Amino acid sequence: MNKETDKLINKYPELDVCGKDIENAFTILTESFRKNGKLLLCGNGGSAADCEHIVGELMKGFTLQRPVDAEFRKQLSHVDSLEADYIADNLQQALPAISLASQSALMTAFANDVAADMVYAQQVYGYGNSGDVLIAISTSGNSNNVLKAVKVAKSLGVKTIGLTGESGGRMKDVCDVTICVPYQETLDIQERHLPIYHTLCIMLEKEFFKQ
Repeated sequence: MNKETDKLINKYPELDVCGKDIENAFTILTESFRKNGKLLLCGNGGSAADCEHIVGELMKGFTLQRPVDAEFRKQLSHVDSLEADYIADNLQQALPAISLASQSALMTAFANDVAADMVYAQQVYGYGNSGDVLIAISTSGNSNNVLKAVKVAKSLGVKTIGLTGESGGRMKDVCDVTICVPYQETLDIQERHLPIYHTLCIMLEKEFFKQ
């Protein structure tokens, strides 16, 4: 297993049962980002907040510095030689990730005008391309709007990673990889989701940005 996965399991031994699925999720994400794919995320309540959290770790430096490359710095200098260094010095390389829970105007309009349980599915349909990845977070594995988003994703050729609780719910049968933490209570599940996605973010950052 990856060194970071080992660290996670040493700290949270109960997550040993998730080790293989975490590694498989890492592989899916790595392959997507290497081919210029992007990550979409959806979930409800605390899981929506987790989507935002993951975006924050991927779209900027997390545990490593991520300076822009020399070629981009050079391109900036052609655009504005006076501000190029300032802009380049204050940019960080990113792994493209979008929280579908962030789009409040679109979500409320779609819920009001069309169907509330399709607010995530609509965004996956609009944003998703073959080779992208959707992380779907549901503590029960049965959140209807999240499951509809997963089904649309699979229809588009978007890989799907579920993050859920012990049973996996219906999500376990439809996602390409489902990480099922061995707990049943919502708060316990959410408390273990955080170190799992932190570990995935650290693994991805080291894969793409370690000097």
